[in-house]
Amino acid sequence: MTLAEAEIDALERSIVESVAPERVLEVAGWLVPLDPGAIGRAKSAVPLAHGAGPGAIEEIEQVYLAAGLAPAFRIAETAALAPVRAALIARGYTPLNPTMMKLGAADGLIALSDDPAELLEAPDAAWTACFTGEGFDPDEAASRIRNLTRSPDVLFAAVREGERITAVGVVSFGRGWAGVHGMRTAPDRRRRGHASRILAALGRAAAARGVRRAVLQVVQDNPARSLYRATGFSAVWRYHYWSGG
Repeated sequence: MTLAEAEIDALERSIVESVAPERVLEVAGWLVPLDPGAIGRAKSAVPLAHGAGPGAIEEIEQVYLAAGLAPAFRIAETAALAPVRAALIARGYTPLNPTMMKLGAADGLIALSDDPAELLEAPDAAWTACFTGEGFDPDEAASRIRNLTRSPDVLFAAVREGERITAVGVVSFGRGWAGVHGMRTAPDRRRRGHASRILAALGRAAAARGVRRAVLQVVQDNPARSLYRATGFSAVWRYHYWSGG
């Protein structure tokens, strides 16, 4: 799948808005989110067009430093952005956390399960306990919840077993995209179809709003990639977070 530059602009804006940084500036065709939290997308500058050059890098660095934050960048591995990546290497940055940008459709999510999960307008105590529970860094998880609850249009999905929630996920809406985030299942409840139920609920929520396009980002070695492929999601590019300049 190939996206036009206007679609890339809308997609990148929606991704940053969904994780609700404390502040977002725009510098010479780049979004510069400023946030001290744990979400990389909320604190890494991203070009709004894949034809962007490296000329704004120094100005972006100064914006981060003035805010008391370490400069960081999120750059797609596309041919057009090769000069940006070369400039970052020359300035001492290192690419980390290879992540796949995947696009799909709400219908593909809906088809995963006829028994969709519950949807919440805000995370309750049981939802939070699952998201911050065994196998997850509690401080990082709490930071992520703070950002996601600030998102302007977001719903929280849950598989509830009695008083316990055993699987969770989040969907955000903006600029014609449904963003899938925060997919987590308690270690003792994995391989029971809970993630499929979560995704089906997120897809139904998107369809109810008339939003048919969905986006998610998944770390390259995440085993959940096979599930996302089953929904029809396909990678449009890989990106890295660049830090340490």
